[in-house]
Amino acid sequence: MECQAAFLDHTLFVVKLGKSCNIIGPRELEISAHFFFPSLVSSGDPIFYQIRKMDKGALSAMLFFIIPLYMPKIVAAEDCLYLFCSKDFQNYTRNGPFKNNLMHLLGLLPSRTSVTGFNSTSFGDTNKVYGEALCRGDINSTACKTCIETASKEILQCKNEEVVIYLELCQVRYSYQQFSIMVYAGKYPKRNDREKTISNEDPVHFNKVLKHLMNVLSNEAALPSNKRMFATGEIQFSKNRTIYGLVQCTRDISDGFCSNCLESAIGDLKACCNSREGGIVVSRNCNVRYQLYRFYSSSSVLVTYPSSKGKKLKIWMAAMFTCISTLVVLLGSCAVYFRLKKGTKQDEERSQHALLHNLASPTAVVVTREGELVISEELPFIDLATIRSATDDFSDSNKLGQGGFGTVYKGTLPDEKEVAVKRLSRKSWQGLEEFKNEIILIAKLQHRNLVKLLGCGIEGEEKVLIYEYMPNRSLDSFIFDSERSLQLDWETCYNIIGGIARGLLYLHEDSRLKIIHRDLKPSNILLDHDMIAKISDFGMARIFCANQNIASTRRVVGTYGYMAPEYAMEGLFSVKSDVFIFGVILLEIISRKRNNRFYLTQHAPTLLAYVWRLWNEGKDLEIVDPLLMESCQTSEVQRFIQIGLLCVQEDPTDRPTMSTVVALLGSESMELSPPRQPAFSIGNVVPSGLSSIAPSVNELTVSIISPR
Repeated sequence: MECQAAFLDHTLFVVKLGKSCNIIGPRELEISAHFFFPSLVSSGDPIFYQIRKMDKGALSAMLFFIIPLYMPKIVAAEDCLYLFCSKDFQNYTRNGPFKNNLMHLLGLLPSRTSVTGFNSTSFGDTNKVYGEALCRGDINSTACKTCIETASKEILQCKNEEVVIYLELCQVRYSYQQFSIMVYAGKYPKRNDREKTISNEDPVHFNKVLKHLMNVLSNEAALPSNKRMFATGEIQFSKNRTIYGLVQCTRDISDGFCSNCLESAIGDLKACCNSREGGIVVSRNCNVRYQLYRFYSSSSVLVTYPSSKGKKLKIWMAAMFTCISTLVVLLGSCAVYFRLKKGTKQDEERSQHALLHNLASPTAVVVTREGELVISEELPFIDLATIRSATDDFSDSNKLGQGGFGTVYKGTLPDEKEVAVKRLSRKSWQGLEEFKNEIILIAKLQHRNLVKLLGCGIEGEEKVLIYEYMPNRSLDSFIFDSERSLQLDWETCYNIIGGIARGLLYLHEDSRLKIIHRDLKPSNILLDHDMIAKISDFGMARIFCANQNIASTRRVVGTYGYMAPEYAMEGLFSVKSDVFIFGVILLEIISRKRNNRFYLTQHAPTLLAYVWRLWNEGKDLEIVDPLLMESCQTSEVQRFIQIGLLCVQEDPTDRPTMSTVVALLGSESMELSPPRQPAFSIGNVVPSGLSSIAPSVNELTVSIISPR
């Protein structure tokens, strides 16, 4: 049998025996040389340096002794860790344009990827193919290029239009559609089953130490300064045994998505490889691996696990310090308590009066350069006693719903007027910010399709907002309820969609202030007695200056499934962010399906993905709820579907403004342009195991997409 050897880099030695290969690290090589060739060790020169000087005969003799020691680690060079080739994706035509573009793309990936270790590109005009390749962060450009070349050949075993292949040192992926953030779906290579269960060790302790190591590496890989999104490290879990770990993300995702992906993958290690000596979890956007031997060549972080003795000592010292400190503080507090009590109460009262004055007294509006409105016109204040009486002291029987920053109750004022009372979370700074934002904004907005703020109340830590009461609750209670949705015929849906559009148009263009809602969703669209839609919940809204078109934030707020991709991934928002949300809601009304939970029922990542596919196949009416079809004109509902797709296009500049949307909704004669691909892959990163159906884009049934 032919035996070859080569250096992968300065610290890894590759041995090829027939069709099999093995990577031997410096520690294994030194131990073997010390046992079989003590003269090499005694010379004092580095082992790798001496091996490089060996002649072919001596090297072959050495390998003859060393290779059997590492046979369990040998893997076939041509074998891959995992090849994702789903039957849910359509096969491409042999010798067709897609296949030709694919071959050109696969030919480009090796050289381009070897430069930086990662490359994402595309090829072709029609039947375009998108490709992506990632090399493990510890290998050099030569090894990277070789691995990508091998993967590019092996990936052709599958004839699908979307395939991913994972090899030991790299991964390659191609698709008929542009890559975006994918819902997490971890895969477990079969080689995990060959890993031995740890022996003579405490499995509970082993798993704790392993998790600690992988969490440290995950944090390291997701740091903004870590451009490679790659980290390796080691940790000792017993006297003579060490765990070596590696984590890596693709470089086309944000730090936050990298962290979320790695968190899910690390969680999957327990499912696939519990108490085993090694394990690998791969996914489209991140990979994790651990072994009880050093399998990588880069320098690694030396991680330590807090010892139980150290913990006990720290706890004891902390307890002693706390007791002494508490005693001193109590003695001092007793001396000044009564002196400060009266002053503190007066300060609190002054603080509350100052807040009331700032919110209710000013007569002008000032907008800062950052778009923050800092004062407002007068708004009626209602005392808390009246509000408590109106809601029966915030009784659960009057509870209408629960929001992010508080609870909403139904109330009846002394004049028999019904109101909705939002009681914001107590002792919450975010609740106070929302309180200010609502008062400052909504008090100045008057429109048929915006909920009306009637007043507010503040007393101590209690903060409440009083709105006009909406007897039909919110839109989501209709469109996502199988019984109540029967009340929504096409005419009602038509009016609701138009009302939402006109409300957003008012916020963006027709009010005195240019306002971006940012958190619009069906639960924030209320319906009055006549089923007129009214936009509510302006706690997360932002004001733009007259000449301002876009803004950014580090604190992304909103609901996944409704957030525009540029906002979810980069924190950028504009009027086009609200347009995207409107498009999602429009399609949800027509289909009666939730965008961010669609994969649970339809084997698709999002509703938008499903609509896009059917629209391109000329089957767009299949998304319409069957009961809605009975009362609609097919041409009209098809037009609305296309308008929805125009609103959710991936590039914000391609989306129409709300003034254009309102015009398109109200006119059958205005021509609609064909939509571009939507950003349908933004969704929750869902760990596997949360659903009986894997929340993965993998299960989307896809056909060739070409414009109609």
